[in-house]
Amino acid sequence: MTDVTADAGGTATSQGHLTGYGTKRYRNYVLMMLMVVYTLNFIDRTLLAVVAEPVIQTFALTDTQWGLLAGPPFALFYAAMGLPIAMWADRSNRIKIMTACIILWSVMTALCGLATGFIMILLFRIGVAVGEAGCTPPANSVIGDYFKPNSRATALGIYSMGVTLGGVLANLFGGPIAKMEGAAFGAWLGNIGLGGLFGAIDWANVEGWRIAFVLVGLPGVLLALVVLKTIKEPPRGYSDPPGKQEVEKAGVMETFRELSGKPTFWWMATGAALVAFVGYGLVSFQAPFLQREHGLDVSEAAVRYGAPLSALAAVGTFLGGWLTEKMTPRSMTAVAWIPAIGLLIAVPLYVGAFFAQNLVTVFVLWGGAAMAHYAYLGAQYNIGQGVVSNRSRATAIAILLIIVSIVGNGIGPYFVGFFSDFFMNRELAAFGAVGELTPAICKAADPSLGADALAACKVASSQGLKFAISLTVCWFLIAAGCFLMSARTLRRDFVATEA
Repeated sequence: MTDVTADAGGTATSQGHLTGYGTKRYRNYVLMMLMVVYTLNFIDRTLLAVVAEPVIQTFALTDTQWGLLAGPPFALFYAAMGLPIAMWADRSNRIKIMTACIILWSVMTALCGLATGFIMILLFRIGVAVGEAGCTPPANSVIGDYFKPNSRATALGIYSMGVTLGGVLANLFGGPIAKMEGAAFGAWLGNIGLGGLFGAIDWANVEGWRIAFVLVGLPGVLLALVVLKTIKEPPRGYSDPPGKQEVEKAGVMETFRELSGKPTFWWMATGAALVAFVGYGLVSFQAPFLQREHGLDVSEAAVRYGAPLSALAAVGTFLGGWLTEKMTPRSMTAVAWIPAIGLLIAVPLYVGAFFAQNLVTVFVLWGGAAMAHYAYLGAQYNIGQGVVSNRSRATAIAILLIIVSIVGNGIGPYFVGFFSDFFMNRELAAFGAVGELTPAICKAADPSLGADALAACKVASSQGLKFAISLTVCWFLIAAGCFLMSARTLRRDFVATEA
């Protein structure tokens, strides 16, 4: 299967840096499978945002509470587990580690559908976070060993498409399933001969969003077994130029010492964290915004807007990697300034989409913004592993993801939720309802409030969220500056030389 052989220590003994590991056909298969894994990772991660409004209604949550559920607990455990799993991956079989993690997060996703209260779904989401922490660091390390340096930008761009493709599929499956009535789903099971297996379930009282979690989560167990059986663990450093291969793996402190003199990494990590801060905030509240502002139901918001917008974001991710590979021979710093330009373009497009009233205009502006926004994604991984030796790649990516997770997923949804309630309170005050109506009272939707109060709640909820997400995207301006700063030292810091 391989083009060249490896010595007993697992390092390349010939021209792996000219070809990559394995045949071209097998390398492409491995890349596609890893992208599928990353896609599943983000399907399970994004599904909660797709069914946000039904979950908010089930538990009568304010936007601040929803932001708390969608953000900090997941982010903190994702970050806490990411580094030890990455260090484990730098020393052990990366394919087996990914297999175990896929099974864990898939089962935990399915269990979210069985949650009977806010605390229970919170705990299951923490389980999803622990499992998903074991996906990207080992996958990036594997890609680095399968592909030669001058092919990694495109390979990582394709792998990174899993983020946005996961969003597409989460919307396509999650939205329509969440709209289903439990009784209808139970009847469908009976029609295909499986009703007897679930006869003890009172389907009439089962909400569609619960069914979505179970149906979307469980297939991941099968994918994990395919990964285990069909992807071969590559020798470490196989595809690097001679002199770059090292056997002993770096520890976390050694990786930090290596990164301490690399301002390129820290500027990029700050920029990536701010982009994630905006991105996670938008994703967490995209469906509620479309439902509140434009009157769409959960399925329409997911299928007509969520999925196509995620697909356009995936195109942007690919184009970012493709443009980087094409422009790098002319400008080595393209990997940093291309994302910066995309972020600057995205700001006015997003704000225009949020305030547009025509849904066609909303889609066109939002789609263009998503493409420009996600052009950065492959760059964070390319720079993250390109400024360190191969023995530190997985740990360096884990450090990057800890920063991105804590700032992005940890703060972003809560920031949007907090300011959504803040602006909602301001809107309620404008209606003369201060002291009488609050976001918590509005979310309870008690009919005894009266028609005027309920109408005021509806308008204030929509307006508050609109102002909050518009404020949030302005952080892209600072993120763009960070990527431009990373370009200043990129040439000096980059160690993954082109072959």
